[in-house]
Amino acid sequence: MTKIRDVRDVAEHHLCSGCGVCAYIAPDSVTMVDTLIGGRRPLSIVRVVGHDPAGAEALAACPGRALAQGPYPAGHLTELGRAWGPVLEVWEGYAADPEIRFAGSSGGAATALSLHCVESEGMHGVLHTAAREDIPYLNHTVMSRSRDEMLAASGSRYAPASPCDGLELVERAPAPCVFVGKPCDVAGALRASQMRPKLADRIGLTIAFFCAGTPTTAGTLEALRTLDIAPEQVASVRYRGRGWPGRFTVERGSGERQSLSYEESWGEILQRHRQWRCMICPDHTGEFADISVGDPWYRKIEEGEHGSSLILVRTERGRAMVRSAVDAGVLQIARVSPDYIPRSQPNLLRTRGSVWGRVATMRVMGLPVPQFSGLSIFRSWLGLNAHEKLSSTGGTARRIIERGLSRRVPVKRWVPALVVKSHRNPIIGQSNVSDRQGVRGRSRDPGCGPHPPDSARGDSTNRT
Repeated sequence: MTKIRDVRDVAEHHLCSGCGVCAYIAPDSVTMVDTLIGGRRPLSIVRVVGHDPAGAEALAACPGRALAQGPYPAGHLTELGRAWGPVLEVWEGYAADPEIRFAGSSGGAATALSLHCVESEGMHGVLHTAAREDIPYLNHTVMSRSRDEMLAASGSRYAPASPCDGLELVERAPAPCVFVGKPCDVAGALRASQMRPKLADRIGLTIAFFCAGTPTTAGTLEALRTLDIAPEQVASVRYRGRGWPGRFTVERGSGERQSLSYEESWGEILQRHRQWRCMICPDHTGEFADISVGDPWYRKIEEGEHGSSLILVRTERGRAMVRSAVDAGVLQIARVSPDYIPRSQPNLLRTRGSVWGRVATMRVMGLPVPQFSGLSIFRSWLGLNAHEKLSSTGGTARRIIERGLSRRVPVKRWVPALVVKSHRNPIIGQSNVSDRQGVRGRSRDPGCGPHPPDSARGDSTNRT
């Protein structure tokens, strides 16, 4: 079996989740770039090796290489077992602000909590993901500090994002910040904070959203082709939000809008482009976060219904912040039974159960594999039926052969088409974003610049 020596090995052997924590830990050695098929990936500026201090730290922080869950806190909901991570409380609710609720993918809870932390809890800002203004179907990391900025970045982004590459902005902030990301992003930020005390002091709250996997940029481009829209014509892309579950909506430079339903976009196109690492990830509900949020798919969503979120409180810090937001009238929530989680996300439970079989098959076929501890993946696999167990092994062997996953694939930067001149982006080929965007502006790489059917249940990627 190939030994993983550094983050370059992680990326080239299909184990990278694209979180960007290595670029934060070792900025002189690694920069994040867009790739068409893989997603956001670390491109080595110089070879990062294990005996190099920064390289060793980057590998140690990498959630694609390893995940380890520690002891559960006192008072966690034992009836959930260990399939959903530590959970202290389960709520369902939404942002009290109707504009935030409408803009969010499912009730705007993450945006409402984030804004409350900045406006009422003395936090400096929110590090999260937003669409690039020069190429709107790609993402970048931003530090938002106002309601308008958070609203502009609300809604799901079913596309690659690497918010951990902006953790320097959190570390340098004059006060604690909120970090919002996918489960793997939060895991990476947590591991980095354990190595960097100043970062730990500046992370005031972490919020993760449920994630069924990140589609690559190729998925978005296929959705654009379905609408007969060329990439360079795109002025804006919204994957969800503005209704529940919301539509995949593209605006051309001319102002014309076209859209696909959630079932058409996620269910038929985007989920087929999920990166391989997501298929062997046991954490799809953000169990390393203070708070995690996701869609309550336990019931049929009626036409025109306003959005709502499941809110999982995982730490005492998260509990205190949720209570503060409720007391301030920012969140409207009600306590719900813990079984709302598996009822809402049965696909995520089956995916977690498949991980042990998939990883075991990779190991048998000689592929490097991620290391998991404290996540009970074997116990989850035992909960599958015979067909699901067979699929987790035989199906993985087939995918390894069909996708060429045994082959090492060097990271190659993909240079996308720039958008045309439009009323939204008046400068061709030049980003209009301000210094709020922070991360892309200092990149060393000049070219980087309701109840759905089972097949459609994705839950949000890069959602606020």
